Amino acid sequence: MADLNDIAVFVKVAQLGSFSRASHALGMPVSTVSRKVSALESALGVTLLQRTTRKLALTSQGQDYFHECSEPLNLLFDAERVLTQTQRKPEGALKISVPVVLGQDPFLEFISDFLKLYPRIKVDLFITNLFLDLIAENVDVGIRFGELKDSTLIAKKLGSQVRYVVASPEYLKDRKPPTKPADLGLHQCVLLNGKNNEAEWELLNGRKRTEIRVAGPISSRDFQSVSTFVYRGHGIGLLPSTYCNDKIEKGELVRLLPDWASRQLEVHAVYPTRNFLPSRLHVFLEALRTWKSPLWTSP
Repeated sequence: MADLNDIAVFVKVAQLGSFSRASHALGMPVSTVSRKVSALESALGVTLLQRTTRKLALTSQGQDYFHECSEPLNLLFDAERVLTQTQRKPEGALKISVPVVLGQDPFLEFISDFLKLYPRIKVDLFITNLFLDLIAENVDVGIRFGELKDSTLIAKKLGSQVRYVVASPEYLKDRKPPTKPADLGLHQCVLLNGKNNEAEWELLNGRKRTEIRVAGPISSRDFQSVSTFVYRGHGIGLLPSTYCNDKIEKGELVRLLPDWASRQLEVHAVYPTRNFLPSRLHVFLEALRTWKSPLWTSP
């Protein structure tokens, strides 16, 4: 009878399409991964993987075996995790991927509070604008803004974001406010992710849509710094409503072109499909759901 550990290694290789990726995910040498797959093939008397110098592919028998054993294997591991994790507090490594725009002080404070609440959890934080393959990179959860491209992931909506055109009274003191979107091209603007201090802003008004090329004295990668320069009068900004609603009410910011706003972006926490969530991921998702982020409004 085939060894269960060998089956688990084969399933991981089949999922990731690579001995080296499976080795990284399983935390064992590539030679051990290869040896376990070979042992499984010997026990079954079939070739499961077609190996070449460039490519690794499942044989037809390998595909059938993978489909038949991967789900029962997941259920078995889930049952084991249920028995062990329900008897102890959340612990272990939690790999989290977030975009640069989120990886600023408010989110870092949230992570700090989370770690104090769950001291046995260790966080490995990836702050990057790359859309990581969560399965290949062995990432537990990612936060995504906008359209979701990977339908194999489970998505939990955290909220939505809409941005307003705003400026400080100081900036507007000696300037004529824009009366139509095209006027923004005549103003100094504070930019998010600008190239050569230029950017294109997409604005919507009901079914109307327009794009305006804007430029300004400063561009940054996060809303925290963009909002600071807008507050201090360096130009017009396109800021999340959560960053400016209170300041608009207090008169510290002026909303311009009030009939126009950005496209609404949905914000989701995404994680690989699984029947059982590790307790560390479950408590993180719950904490994230209740967190009042400055970048989105809760559903």
